[in-house]
Amino acid sequence: MKRTINKALSAIYFFCTAPLLAAEYEPPRTQSGKPDLQGYWTNASLTKMERDPNYAEYGLVFPSNLVPELTADHPQVVRQQTDDNQAWKELPDGSDLARGRGYNAFWVDPGQNFAVVKGEVRTSMVTYPNNGLIPYSEEGRKLRRENRAKYSGILSDQVTMGTDGPEGRALGERCLIGMGSTGGPPITNVRYNNLYQIIQTDEYIALHIEMAHDIRIIPITTEYRRTNMTPWFGDSIGHWDGDTLVVETKGLHPLHGERHYVAALSEQAKVIERFTRHSNEQILYEFEVVDPIYYEEPWQGEMSFNASNLPIYEYACHEGNYGLIGILAGARQLEQED
Repeated sequence: MKRTINKALSAIYFFCTAPLLAAEYEPPRTQSGKPDLQGYWTNASLTKMERDPNYAEYGLVFPSNLVPELTADHPQVVRQQTDDNQAWKELPDGSDLARGRGYNAFWVDPGQNFAVVKGEVRTSMVTYPNNGLIPYSEEGRKLRRENRAKYSGILSDQVTMGTDGPEGRALGERCLIGMGSTGGPPITNVRYNNLYQIIQTDEYIALHIEMAHDIRIIPITTEYRRTNMTPWFGDSIGHWDGDTLVVETKGLHPLHGERHYVAALSEQAKVIERFTRHSNEQILYEFEVVDPIYYEEPWQGEMSFNASNLPIYEYACHEGNYGLIGILAGARQLEQED
């Protein structure tokens, strides 16, 4: 019964949220005449950066007649319906690191529907290459393997977990910036905390990100910083191209490549982001990544920010961050046993 209801709701969602594609859409404007991007937005969806192999046959866009069934069968949707009362009679022994999960379904909120972009239900954020996969270079694949191993704790002779001190752990674990790439560039969604607030003046655009209480302040200018500073989110500058806000970012922090995320960037990378008010309820977000170190060629993607009536509540990370303490304490225990 639940599955039937979910299919029906998914169909209603698709037909009701597909944005108007009429070229004559007139966005709300600020007093100076620029499109008004302000408000609360969310990019939560079942669609992720790369295309799941299970959806490869569909290309970029799902057939509309299959959307309700594919939504109802998605593992995340099934988990939300069945997994809240998971109970374990025995403590995990460490052989299956994902068994205990750490979060039950109550705490996970990635979205209940696939992303609708330009009226199409998308299989991936990546639009180029056409296969929906990020074109990693050999160096990029190596970095990805290392980051995933460090983050998961699955180690080898080539990869060791950084447990000498907090500096060896992932940036998100240390509460420096959010997990994944919720702040970008490029911006993507994660399993929870997918809300954004945009604040806009003629001189600046500020992106307030729910995850880790991050914020990007983007000046409307043609000149980058004249210092050697490398902010966590890079050195971003913005300009208006008609009704589209274009943000160009370079000068990324050296540790950007160590994030546990599919789109780590080197210090030579440049990212171009485009924000366009596509309808009253949606902002179209487009991006291009150029990085000769970690990727074989430039790659591109799109997603939607959907209007939300939910505010952003305070995000507390350091408070109660017992996971980091436990990891380091466990390493000290292993050292004593050796």
